[in-house]
Amino acid sequence: MRGMRRARDTPGARGESGARGESGARAASEGGANAKRHRPWLRLRLPRSRRGRRLALQGLMALCVLALLPATWMRLGADARVGTTADAPAREVAMVFGAGLWKGRPTPYLAHRLDAAAELYRTGKVKVVLVTGDNSRVEYDEPDAMRTYLTERGVPDDRIVSDYAGFDSWDSCVRAKKIFGVDRAVLVSQGFHIHRATTLCRSAGIDAYGVAVDEPRDATWYYGGTRELAASGKAALDALFRRDPRFLGPQEAGVTEALASATP
Repeated sequence: MRGMRRARDTPGARGESGARGESGARAASEGGANAKRHRPWLRLRLPRSRRGRRLALQGLMALCVLALLPATWMRLGADARVGTTADAPAREVAMVFGAGLWKGRPTPYLAHRLDAAAELYRTGKVKVVLVTGDNSRVEYDEPDAMRTYLTERGVPDDRIVSDYAGFDSWDSCVRAKKIFGVDRAVLVSQGFHIHRATTLCRSAGIDAYGVAVDEPRDATWYYGGTRELAASGKAALDALFRRDPRFLGPQEAGVTEALASATP
């Protein structure tokens, strides 16, 4: 043991150790340099010339305009057809879009949509409420939660129709038209979403009027408004290419039967 320690303490051993350390440092330095050379995306260089900077700015502005075009189309296409529950015309059907559950109950935003639909029913502006939402998992059932909430607020169960495959706004609109035979409807959603919903349902062949539910300008509202920019782009493609819903299925007589029960 003492001999081994002495051998490590000899000048030759120290030299070999230093050489190994220097070699390791050089290898690490070269490896880092190679990594940098192989990751050019880490370097974002702006154009050096004035013309290049001007062209880059113009390209950025063009991208911003293109990103805003779908949302602008949605708003302008539906602006004259959006109002409050008091403004809504008489229609046979109100259509409420899902907006999430919390512990099996509607989230506050969804509850406010359902409150507006219940008001439309109580005032006689609609006869049937079509609730459309996500039931892709056994433990997650938006339409049934929406139905329970409405019946608790005085809407008869036989005047509520459930669409369990309303996975997004386009699917809900197309299914309302093709599966449930809805030709005219009052749509209910928040202000940041109702223009898109109204434009999509009109594109699907429904004579739609949108009721915008008022909400405080909180973090959820601003998140919803920001999300609409991306959602509007997808919605424009759906309306342009007439995408089939994720699940279409056979026609259902739920709305027709509910309207029949509502006729004196």
